[in-house]
Amino acid sequence: MPVFDFSNSADEKREAECTYVTFRSNSAETSLEQPILILDNRRKEWKHHSCGVFMNQSKRTAFEFKEEDGTVSADILQVDARFVSLIKWLGENHINVRLSGGNREDGYAVYRIRETAFGGGTKLSAEDGFLQFMIERLLASSAPEDRPEDEDHEEDGDGMKLTSIQSITDFMTCAGRTMPDNIRLWARRNLAVARSNEVSPEERRHAQRALSIMMNIQWKSNYFEAIDPEEARRILDEELYGMERVKQRIIETIIQINRTHTLPAYGLLLVGPAGTGKSQIAYAVARILKLPWTTLDMSSINDPEQLTGSSRIYANAKPGIIMDAFSMAGESNLVFIINELDKAAAGKGSGNPADVLLTLLDNLGFTDNYIECMVPTVGVYPIATANDKSQISAPLMSRFAVIDIPDYTEEEKKIIFSRYALPKVLGRMGLREDECIVTGEALDVIVSQYADTTGIRDLEQAAEHLAANALYRIEVEHVVSVTFDRTAVQKLLT
Repeated sequence: MPVFDFSNSADEKREAECTYVTFRSNSAETSLEQPILILDNRRKEWKHHSCGVFMNQSKRTAFEFKEEDGTVSADILQVDARFVSLIKWLGENHINVRLSGGNREDGYAVYRIRETAFGGGTKLSAEDGFLQFMIERLLASSAPEDRPEDEDHEEDGDGMKLTSIQSITDFMTCAGRTMPDNIRLWARRNLAVARSNEVSPEERRHAQRALSIMMNIQWKSNYFEAIDPEEARRILDEELYGMERVKQRIIETIIQINRTHTLPAYGLLLVGPAGTGKSQIAYAVARILKLPWTTLDMSSINDPEQLTGSSRIYANAKPGIIMDAFSMAGESNLVFIINELDKAAAGKGSGNPADVLLTLLDNLGFTDNYIECMVPTVGVYPIATANDKSQISAPLMSRFAVIDIPDYTEEEKKIIFSRYALPKVLGRMGLREDECIVTGEALDVIVSQYADTTGIRDLEQAAEHLAANALYRIEVEHVVSVTFDRTAVQKLLT
């Protein structure tokens, strides 16, 4: 069990006595019933807001209250296991804090800790905002496993969109265990480089930049909470018309996640003509999974280094697009939408950019040449889109569950136009449905007009054209309503 020994006296070495026990909690919020720690209040009941510092009085882990008539200490009785390192760090650095809590039968329950600006006290690297950032990260993490403490082990840093070495050091000390072991070890090595005077300024700059990128990513476990299939179906019906086979496949994936609480081994590859809603399906899945999403357009990538990043030996080195995606998402669990996989061109140099994706799709981890650290990918769910699957290599194709998406029939296009496309445009323009009416014959003309085109993008543009014309006539000609018949549509769209 860890012991807080905040004494600075060097003349007397005595073993500190731990006065508290830890308790395990996975609650993401704090309250009087779910406190961060509990202090002894048998001698005195403490105020709702009380100021002071964490310290060690008479070999006991304690908090020293700064009262009007002097200072009074109270032993720490219980601590949330996630906050042990943070409380120790606050005490070692004599950070002045304000506690918010309430008196209970078992002690003074503290549910909020904030930094206060007392004169002469040490200030945090980003003041109270940084402290709250660390607390939020700790609350978002799970209770640590019970295991013996390694006294020789040190934890070092992170920050909130930070570049400060001090901030990174502070975060690693207090919340380093929220990161995977390999990333924590990587961070300590890079922190040593960033602080070293024995390397070039360029090396220090690269190490600090890499630390800043990695520390601002929230590294989550691969455990996924159950998803309501009915809610998932509602989202799919809201976003897509028809496509029952596609919806069924997605619901099957949801059921699988609910049983295993992990993502499937294979992502989805959506193959179909342009404009059939492949990207819309991908966005709907991200919404169902409640994950951030990022897009990767393979048609614009002609060099594998764009994906993997460049080595730090170059002055203008930078991370690759894949690492940037993790950084922008802010967490390690995300939906990776890979657009136009079939248009990935062979690189100018050696290698095919599409083949770089193989390591990302295998869920074995991805290593960026700039970061030089294996990034866990077990929380990444890839969804790729393509128009022609014959242009995709067999190894890449084998990493996906392929879903063929056919083009819409004429009847489906009519329903999509009248029930989805036109009402959506009218709502965006502030028009009522009775202000822009399209007759059945006019609808036949619209669909036949774009019979030779795939998808529904042309139908959506036609709806936009009709609605804009109706709005113009209502505003300029002051008509009450506009009805589009066969003749009017033919005149407007041809």
